[in-house]
Amino acid sequence: PDWFHRELGKIIWDYCGMERTQQGLEKALSELPALYSEFKKDLRVTGTGESINQTLEKAGRVDDFFQLGMLMCRDALDREESCGAHFRSEYQTAEGEALRDDKNYCHVSAYDWTGDPMAAELNKEKLEFETAHLATRSYK
Repeated sequence: PDWFHRELGKIIWDYCGMERTQQGLEKALSELPALYSEFKKDLRVTGTGESINQTLEKAGRVDDFFQLGMLMCRDALDREESCGAHFRSEYQTAEGEALRDDKNYCHVSAYDWTGDPMAAELNKEKLEFETAHLATRSYK
């Protein structure tokens, strides 16, 4: 599972890290399912059922990481704005600051699991502001 874990991490880092683009996210969403399919088909877990098998444990975690990574990329692609530490290069101000879209994305994205990360059902939970108020920030 180590090789698949590294390859998965490289795709997520390169295309769904702190700076993202539509093109990169689409590339991740084309590469991840293919790599996940290869993982499910070709993964070799050594050891026996006679003792704790850390390789088997890691394989289970890497499987989870694949599913989370695909959902994360899908959500990042659907979210057409920059917000917080997640910067979409195509959504920035003239000064290079994050350009939020509070009208369409002032919510928490919570997903219902359907068994397929690409078919998880989005639930939007509206953000309520009591102490901190919604405002554009500058990090300069």
